[in-house]
Amino acid sequence: MTLYLRHYWKDERLSFPSHNNQSRTFDSRLVKKIWVPDVFFVHSKRSFIHDTTMENIMLRVYPDGNILYSVRVTVTALCSMDFSRFPLDTQNCSLELESYAYNENDLMLYWKNGNDSLRTDEMALSQFFIEHFQASSGLAFYSSTGWYNRLFISFLLRRHIFFFMLQTYFPTMLMVVLSWVSFWIDRRAVPARVSLGITTVLTMSTIITGVSSSMPQVSYVKAVDIYLWVSFLFVFLSVIEYAAVNYCTTLEEWRKMKKGKLPSGYDASQAMAFDGYPLDPLVSAAHSPVLREASEGTRLRRQRSVKENVDLIVSNSYLIDSYSRLAFPLSYLLFNIVYWSLYS
Repeated sequence: MTLYLRHYWKDERLSFPSHNNQSRTFDSRLVKKIWVPDVFFVHSKRSFIHDTTMENIMLRVYPDGNILYSVRVTVTALCSMDFSRFPLDTQNCSLELESYAYNENDLMLYWKNGNDSLRTDEMALSQFFIEHFQASSGLAFYSSTGWYNRLFISFLLRRHIFFFMLQTYFPTMLMVVLSWVSFWIDRRAVPARVSLGITTVLTMSTIITGVSSSMPQVSYVKAVDIYLWVSFLFVFLSVIEYAAVNYCTTLEEWRKMKKGKLPSGYDASQAMAFDGYPLDPLVSAAHSPVLREASEGTRLRRQRSVKENVDLIVSNSYLIDSYSRLAFPLSYLLFNIVYWSLYS
C-alpha cells in the first residue's frame, strides 16, 4: 500500500518571528537536524520511503512552532486473510502505527480529525479497492517497556475480479463449451471426437496448473478451485460420453451382425450416420429405429423396465448425443447460477 503519512506536532524551539504569518517549507535535509516522531508500522514486513528523484519528505514550519511533516511511503503489511472465497473475497485488514521508543508518558498519538484524517484517494492497492475504512486508537502493552499509544486504520477490502475473469474464468468457460462441440460431430468420426476431447482435457489441466501455481498456497479449498475442478469434470465427462456412445454403437452393430441383419462384409467404419440414422444402403429401412418404434406401438407405451431402457439406448446410441446436447449445457448453466449466487 502506498500512502502519504502526515504528522502534526508543535515544537516551540522552531518558532520564528513573521510579519505575514507565512510558513517555511524544507526538504529532508533539515529533518535530520531536528526532532521528529519515531513512528513505525506494526506488523510491517517491508516499508520504504520513496526517493525518486529526491527523498519524498516535506517539512513545513509555522511561525508559532506548529510543524507539518509529510512523507510518501509504501508499506507491505501482514494481514491474516481467509481465501475460502478467493478470488471473490473481501478481507478485513488493518494498519497499526506506534512510536518505537517513546511510551505513553513521553509521546501521545491521536488522529487529528478522526475518520476525516484519512483519504482513500491517496492510497493505492494493486489487487484491492477499499470499500470502507475506520480510524481508531488504543494502547499496546509490552512487559519490558510499558504502555504505548497505537493508532489503527481498519480497512474492508474487495479484490479486483476483472483480472481473474480474463485469466481464469473466461478461458475455462470456453474450454467447457468447446468440449460440447463433439456432441454434434458424427459418432463414427472417432479421430475427430477423440482429438477434441483429449485437447480440451489437456488444456483444462494446463489452466488448473497455471492458476494453482500463482494462487495462495493454503490447505483448504478455494472458490476458484471449485469452479476449475467442476469445469474439468464437465470436460472429462464429455470424453466419457463419447466412450459410451462408441461402445453402444459397436455393441449395436455386433448384435445386428449376430442376428444376420447386417451382411458379413459390412464395414462399420465406412457407414457415416447422422443422428443415428444409417445412410448405408445395405441396412434396410425396416431396421430403422423410427419404424421399429412405430411397429411396436402399444408395447412401447407401457412403462419400460430398466433393462428395456438400457437396451433401447444401446440399440439407439445416437440418443446419448441427443440428450447430452441439452443436459450438459443446462447442468453447466445451473452450476454457474448457483456458483455466482453463492460467491458474488
